[in-house]
Amino acid sequence: MLLKKNIPLKYVFGKIKVEMLLVTIYTLAINLLYYRYDFTSLVIPLAVPMVLGTVLSLLLAFRSNQAYDRWWEARTIWGAIVNDSRSLTRQILCLMDSTYQSEELTEFQERMVKRQAAWCYSLGQSLRKTDPLKGLERLLSRRELNYVMRYDNVPAALLLLHGKDLKFALEQGWINQYQQVEIDKTLSRLCDAMGKCERIKNTVFPATYSLYTHFTLIFFILLLPFALIDVLGFMEIPIVVAIASSFLLIEKMGINLQDPFENKPTDTPVTTIARNIEKDLRQQLHEQYNTPEEQLEVGRFYVL
Repeated sequence: MLLKKNIPLKYVFGKIKVEMLLVTIYTLAINLLYYRYDFTSLVIPLAVPMVLGTVLSLLLAFRSNQAYDRWWEARTIWGAIVNDSRSLTRQILCLMDSTYQSEELTEFQERMVKRQAAWCYSLGQSLRKTDPLKGLERLLSRRELNYVMRYDNVPAALLLLHGKDLKFALEQGWINQYQQVEIDKTLSRLCDAMGKCERIKNTVFPATYSLYTHFTLIFFILLLPFALIDVLGFMEIPIVVAIASSFLLIEKMGINLQDPFENKPTDTPVTTIARNIEKDLRQQLHEQYNTPEEQLEVGRFYVL
C-alpha cells in the first residue's frame, strides 16, 4: 500500500480523466449547437437539474457514509488484531512457568510469537488476494510452511498450529488449564477478527444501488449544460466540468472506500500494521527488527 499524507492530484484526477474529457467534449458540442446553429430550443429550466442534483447528493452521501463505515470497521478490526497480538505474546512469554525454563521452552515461545507475526502478514495478503505465503519464510520453519501450504485458508491453518502448540504446552506442564483457557480466548478473538475481515471482503456493496446512482449521475451531467448555457455562455464549459468532476470524485471515493482490502492508497494499511506488529513482537523477544530498507542492504529484502 502507498502511504502518503497527501494523495497526489495526478492520482485523484487520473481516476476520472476519461469522464472529464467526455464531459468537456459533450458541453462544447452543446455550445456549438446553441451559438453556431441557433438551437435555442435546447435550453431547459435550471430547476430541473437542481432537483435532480439534490436527489443525487442524497444518494451519494448515503453511499459515501456506508462505504466509510466499512472502511472504519476494517480499521477497527485491525486495531483489535494489534492488541490481541501483543496480548498473545505477553501471555506466551509471561504465563508459562519459569521453573520449566529450558532451551525447548524458549524455542517454543519464539516459534509461537514469530508465527503470530506471520499470521498478520498472511491475513493481510489473503484479503488482498495475493500470495498468503509471500515473505513468511523469515518467520516460519520449513515444517510449518509445508503444513500450511496444504490449506486454502493459510491464516486459519496458522491459528490451528497455535492451538496444537497450546495443547502441547499443557501436556508438557508449561501452563495449567486456566492459563490454557485464557490464551485460547485470545486465539478465539483473533479468529473472530479474521472472520469479520473476510465478511467485509466477501460482502459486496449492492450492485443495483451502485448502478442506479451511476445512471442518475450520468443523467444529471447530461442535463446540466442545457440549463446553464443561456446564463453562462461558453463559460459554462469549465463550470460544468468542475461540477461534474465533483460528483464523479465523490462517487469514486465511495467505490474506493467500500472495499478496504484492495491495496489502494485509500485502503486499510494492513501491511504497515503487520510490520508494526512484527516490530513489537520481536522487541518482546529481545530481537532486533530490521526495516525492509535495512533488509535490502543486507540482502534479506522481502516484498510486501
